[in-house]
Amino acid sequence: MTRITPMRVEDLPEPTREALTYAQGIMGFAPNDVLTMANWPELLEAMERLVQVIYKPGELDPVLKRMIATITSGAAGCRYCQAHTAHGAVQMAGGDQEKIAQVWEYQSNPLFSDAERAALNLALAAGTQPNAATDDHFRELEQHFSGQQIMEIMGVIGLFGFLNRWNDTLATELEDKPLNFASKTYSKDVWEPGRHTRD
Repeated sequence: MTRITPMRVEDLPEPTREALTYAQGIMGFAPNDVLTMANWPELLEAMERLVQVIYKPGELDPVLKRMIATITSGAAGCRYCQAHTAHGAVQMAGGDQEKIAQVWEYQSNPLFSDAERAALNLALAAGTQPNAATDDHFRELEQHFSGQQIMEIMGVIGLFGFLNRWNDTLATELEDKPLNFASKTYSKDVWEPGRHTRD
């Protein structure tokens, strides 16, 4: 059960309602973490701006951004963000469902390029506690990505460092769309909702 009660959509003031509309546009549903952050409007405003910067079209492929977020979140143990980002990779960014279903096999699966493996290797290391990122991860990245692309990779990892801690600590309840997507896409040895469902 969520440890801080999300605000109800009908109770949101107009500026906060705009933030929810933005979140719905990039996710395809009203996310409970946004409704929880709405209890502190300045925090939600800052988070909305950060998400806009990181998710706006840039040099990095939008599907890869979401795969990075999925691996970072899974490594950190946040099943809420893992489900959100896997759902977003397919439903919002147009990723291949089979590839997203196999994302945890990226190191050996032929669906993934060497560049994707380099990015996902860093995501896995960075999401692990204690952080396992090394200089070698960045040497590998530099073989495939520009400086700006590496900054975008780090932006995604950093964003989900915050979101993973927020949602996993609060046991934010998963919404139906990402819950159903992750439940149908992943086996229980890869993903299960854990604390993020109604009691």
